[in-house]
Amino acid sequence: MLEKLKQALVEALHDEYKARATYRLVMQKFGEIKPFINILQSEERHIQALLSLFRKYQIPVPVDDWENRIQTPTSVLSACQAGVQAEIENGEMYQRLLALTPEYPDVQRVFLNLQRASQENHLRAFQRCVQRSGNSHIGRGKGRCQNHGGHRGRRHRYC
Repeated sequence: MLEKLKQALVEALHDEYKARATYRLVMQKFGEIKPFINILQSEERHIQALLSLFRKYQIPVPVDDWENRIQTPTSVLSACQAGVQAEIENGEMYQRLLALTPEYPDVQRVFLNLQRASQENHLRAFQRCVQRSGNSHIGRGKGRCQNHGGHRGRRHRYC
């Protein structure tokens, strides 16, 4: 029983690590653009929620080496398209992991919350990003995006 829990938690954490690394690389290349800046903050919270379960069940935390394992997308549009696909897969993954952990209501609650955030928030944000990117040629040259004062005093690009 604990082995299934460990398997589920490790898979979920690696998925969140991968997403965080991807969004960091996107922002390194293209700047702090939406939806990546917002979703990166969300991924940090997801990782913390999962780490609390690792601590509770005394499961060793896997190393996060994802920044060395992924490639930066070549454009904002391709990053948004990859985000759509990743969120679809994320929803399916959590559905499968929920089936592995019915004996752990606390784990179920976290997995359901993460799945809901993925499907109701992140997926929609990336779908909007694809629509905007496809229409406004984001990432295809200077001057097409404007900087606006934004969230918490930082400057974000809204395209």
